Amino acid sequence: MKLVAGLGNPGAKYAGTRHNIGFMVAEELAARSGISLKKNGYQGIYGVGRVAGKEVTILLPQTFMNLSGVSVAAACKSLGVDPGDLIVVHDDIDLSFGTLKIRVGGGHGGHNGIRSICGVLGHGDFLRIKVGVGRPPDGGDVAGYVLNSFGVAERARLEAVVANSAAAVETLLARGAAQAMNEFNNRDIGN
Repeated sequence: MKLVAGLGNPGAKYAGTRHNIGFMVAEELAARSGISLKKNGYQGIYGVGRVAGKEVTILLPQTFMNLSGVSVAAACKSLGVDPGDLIVVHDDIDLSFGTLKIRVGGGHGGHNGIRSICGVLGHGDFLRIKVGVGRPPDGGDVAGYVLNSFGVAERARLEAVVANSAAAVETLLARGAAQAMNEFNNRDIGN
């Protein structure tokens, strides 16, 4: 069993914000695979099905970003998911919008959702799909920036970014991390 956790904040107030791009990618992956995200459990909303020939649970934690680890750890424990079978999709301000980076393991890089997951699991040995949302202009407030909606130019490319990020998860599941990194890392996925 593979677990794909898309990170974000629950509720209409946060829908469509930069911080919720993990939710958007997970929802796109579910839609492409015919997986219904309607089950409640693990302090989240989830669905189970097959993606790229693998049995997958797709999870949207409903704990708010800073407590994502509570939901992800509950799902990992219940489903018997090993660290290498956990894929977390999240926003990254250190990557420009339209860029993606797949990473195996590592620290939290200042991302509170990843910090929470590492803290609750006791390690960072899971796969990450980091979707670039860029930095606020001129050193602006990062928290306010990620909790705001995408700009007009970004919204024009958002559908492609989300679709190509979902394709990166599919490639990761089908052909492994090295192949997915070769295909997607540091390339413009907004076209």
